[in-house]
Amino acid sequence: MEGNGRSTRIWLDLMLKKNLKLCVDWSKINKKDYLSAMEKSVSNLAQIKALLKSALTDKINDREVFMKGVDYSYYYEQEDNIVEE
Repeated sequence: MEGNGRSTRIWLDLMLKKNLKLCVDWSKINKKDYLSAMEKSVSNLAQIKALLKSALTDKINDREVFMKGVDYSYYYEQEDNIVEE
C-alpha cells in the first residue's frame, strides 16, 4: 500500500517498452488473479509470467492504455471492503 507495487509496475512497463517494444495492458488483468499470482511469485514465477504475458500489447504509445494502467495500479492496491455476515 506504500506504492511499491505501483513503482514495480511502472518499472516493468519501462523495461518491456525499452527491450521488447511491448507493455502490459493492466486492464486485462483481474485484481484477484494478479494479487494471487504475486503472492505465489515468491516461490513460483509461472503464474505471474503467464498472467502478464497474456496481457502484453504493442500499443506502447497509446495514451488510453497508459491511463488505464495508472488507474488499475491504484485499483490493485485498494483494500476491498469485505462484509461478513
